Amino acid sequence: MSRQHLGHTARKRFGQNFLHDALVIQRIVDAISPQKGQALVEIGPGLGALTEPVCEQVDHLTVVELDRDLAKRLRHHPFMADKLTIVEQDALKYDFHQLCPENGKLRVFGNLPYNISTPLMFHLFAQSECIEDMHFMLQKEVVKRLAASPGNKNYGRLSVMAQYYCQVESVLEVPPAAFNPPPKVDSAIVRLIPHTNKPVQVNNESTLASICTQAFNQRRKTIRNSLKNSLSADQIASVGIKPESRAEVLSLEDFARLANLIHVEE
Repeated sequence: MSRQHLGHTARKRFGQNFLHDALVIQRIVDAISPQKGQALVEIGPGLGALTEPVCEQVDHLTVVELDRDLAKRLRHHPFMADKLTIVEQDALKYDFHQLCPENGKLRVFGNLPYNISTPLMFHLFAQSECIEDMHFMLQKEVVKRLAASPGNKNYGRLSVMAQYYCQVESVLEVPPAAFNPPPKVDSAIVRLIPHTNKPVQVNNESTLASICTQAFNQRRKTIRNSLKNSLSADQIASVGIKPESRAEVLSLEDFARLANLIHVEE
């Protein structure tokens, strides 16, 4: 399959796969439901597959695009240019607070490059207080991990941290044929709605992230062993968690208790 689409060659280093299936595009736009007056931000607009139908429904859209050639195309687009604010930067390094309206929040969406999707979501989670919701195209397996419950084979660090920051909803599955060039994996749309009030009390979010990383990096070990450099078996038991448990059966509430215990000990 050619990497050329609408006169542009997809760049592997940017993880570019361009959506072209009209029915899928319409279903995604319907799921986003853009409205006039909202602070809408698209990450990675590419060749405008989602940008164009969204612009048909709104008066203004901000797009964040790293590829200079694609940004130039959008800047000179005959129909959309007047509606677009183009931020030509790396979304992984961009401070989205700059776009947040004085009395409102951002609605963020995009067909994310799969090679940066997880770090980009964590970057956005850290700014979730200024975000109303997010709709992203991701690898289907990543969406499964985001939504997984304790005991599920897909449950891991990403599940715990995503569910700490957001309500997670799987919206739509998308086959490889909907893209050019087609990716080697199935894709899906996920809706992430940041919690107004977090589901658990955590004294230090960095500690929560650290304890999850330690536990799931050695997920076949008991937490007595995987967390031995941070907590003793007695300390783990003191918050009602069995030290012989594995990370995959612990809930967000369990990880919060462990993180808060570490924070107290420090």
